[in-house]
Amino acid sequence: MTETVRAAVIHAPHDLRIESRPLPHVGAGDVRVRVRAGGICGSDLHYFHEGGFGTVRIKAPMVLGHEAAGVVEVVGEGVTHVRPGDTVAINPTLACGRCRLCLAGMGSHCLDVRFFGSAMRVPHVEGAFREALVCRAEQAVPAPIPPERAAFAEPLAVCLHAAHQAGSLLGARVLVTGAGPIGALCLLVARHAGAREVVATDLLEPPLAMARRLGADAALNLREDPDALAPYAAEKGRFDVVFECSGSGAALAGAIAVARPRATIVVVGLGGAETALPLTTAVAKELTLRGTFRFFEEFAESVDILVRGAIDVAPLLTETLPLAEAPRAFALASDRTKAMKVQLAF
Repeated sequence: MTETVRAAVIHAPHDLRIESRPLPHVGAGDVRVRVRAGGICGSDLHYFHEGGFGTVRIKAPMVLGHEAAGVVEVVGEGVTHVRPGDTVAINPTLACGRCRLCLAGMGSHCLDVRFFGSAMRVPHVEGAFREALVCRAEQAVPAPIPPERAAFAEPLAVCLHAAHQAGSLLGARVLVTGAGPIGALCLLVARHAGAREVVATDLLEPPLAMARRLGADAALNLREDPDALAPYAAEKGRFDVVFECSGSGAALAGAIAVARPRATIVVVGLGGAETALPLTTAVAKELTLRGTFRFFEEFAESVDILVRGAIDVAPLLTETLPLAEAPRAFALASDRTKAMKVQLAF
């Protein structure tokens, strides 16, 4: 008889159900993990509220989730780096390792990538919001810390990759636009990398209060004061690096105004819509505009940082709710006035 586990399955916008899913066989090179913690991400919220984002749409019921950690239950033949009882962070990315982009060292752009909880492929790739899952051994990264902290490895890896796109942050003046979970982690990464000044902006006060708690030198509410960044635009701009985490075209345009000549702007947030930019200013300032997409080798780096306690993510965890209350957890995670990061417990 096939063993089943409970999972959070999205069927359509606002139609999230707790259902049973079969637990796959553990083959050679596989690991079965009993999931303990799973963080709700912005992309999960897009599936929950809109059924997808951009051209990516749910075409069949799909288990959500890609920020997860748990405890190893079973290891397949040939697996030696983990054993039953080990706590692991689960890397949701499985690159093929064979396509031309993988062979060029760009695994995050793999042409045949499988990413947990993603409707980009048909059939969809089931996610990690289930009581147990089977993954390839390389996706289970040892993380001898509480699972709720280990589950931050994925979003932290996203921000580490963004920081690598920016180059050295040592002594840099950094602007973070959008102080949600990714913006907050970018702030922490910038501080970890030696930035001398970090300024955060948002339209809501609660995430800005968190930014101040995390060490922002200034946290500016652009809804209450639309001109709060104006002083930073003097003398062709102040900031060496900008992380645009809101997905807002207006925020990106504002960043161009306050970036110094030859600064780097890293676009982290995805707004889902095309936007007009002041290209004349960008060209005149010789700005570098860089995208950043997921991560690859940064996942192991992220786990190492969390294990060493070099970045403290504990303040970001707002609340943990049981799997049975997944719809309520998603509703809470959607309210930026009340929540930064919400996790499910399995």
